[in-house]
Amino acid sequence: MQSLWMIVASLLFACMGVCVKLGSTHFSTGELVFYRGLVGLLMMVGLLRLQGVSCMTPHWRLQLSRGVSGTIALMCYFFALGILPLATAVTLNYTSPLFVAMLLAWWFREQVGKALFAAVALGFTGVVLLLQPTLRPEQWPGALGGLGSGLIASLAYLNVRELGRAGEPEARTVLWFSLITSLVGLPWALTSASHHTIRPEHAAILLGVGGFGGCAQLAMTRAYRYGKTIVSANLAYTTVIFSSLFGVALWDEHLPWTSILAILTIIASGVLVSLASRKPTPALESD
Repeated sequence: MQSLWMIVASLLFACMGVCVKLGSTHFSTGELVFYRGLVGLLMMVGLLRLQGVSCMTPHWRLQLSRGVSGTIALMCYFFALGILPLATAVTLNYTSPLFVAMLLAWWFREQVGKALFAAVALGFTGVVLLLQPTLRPEQWPGALGGLGSGLIASLAYLNVRELGRAGEPEARTVLWFSLITSLVGLPWALTSASHHTIRPEHAAILLGVGGFGGCAQLAMTRAYRYGKTIVSANLAYTTVIFSSLFGVALWDEHLPWTSILAILTIIASGVLVSLASRKPTPALESD
């Protein structure tokens, strides 16, 4: 039953991606980031009050590091969603487990086996295959944004791991991330406000960006907390499947066979990375 929560989270993250892609024609990346943070912030404040948990944190340095890195990753991801096909942008964002494995080995000096390195190499082979033959020149900034989101998100995930080890409640970590996200996006949103009036149909998109993202984080947290970590981590890749279906249904995005092969290669690599590092870890939160 707990595996179902991860599938629900993946569907909600895909819905958030749809809203971001729809909103990218009306709003700047900064505005989308701001409203993503604001709606999530309000949701987490309400949840923490229901739980009777304080919003203040004793681990503000870790929260600041997690929030800043997560926000930058989110901005890169939203930028990529506005340029690339939905499934391509989501897949590039999901390269973060590959970067996490590299950082654990090279930065934290953790012992990793040859199987993990082979899985990472397979993943980056898939990335090259996904990017090289199919992207048009004007799409390369989006591709770099997607890869950047995966790289920077890996730093955020490592901070989340340390916060979990320190006993920080998940909802409070999401709250501080949402707060920093809204603060970083606010100046950008204000400078664009005169050019992007929020109409009722646009408000629905913005609520979808924040609401779907916030609910997806809660569903994912529940899946990691009560389910098997290895199963939850692998089921997270169903976001790519949902995104592919949304891309076909809403934008008539038909990927060539090389892109489909590349996406399957990256997913397989992510699964192998999680299998090769079976140590129990706290739940990692996506943007």
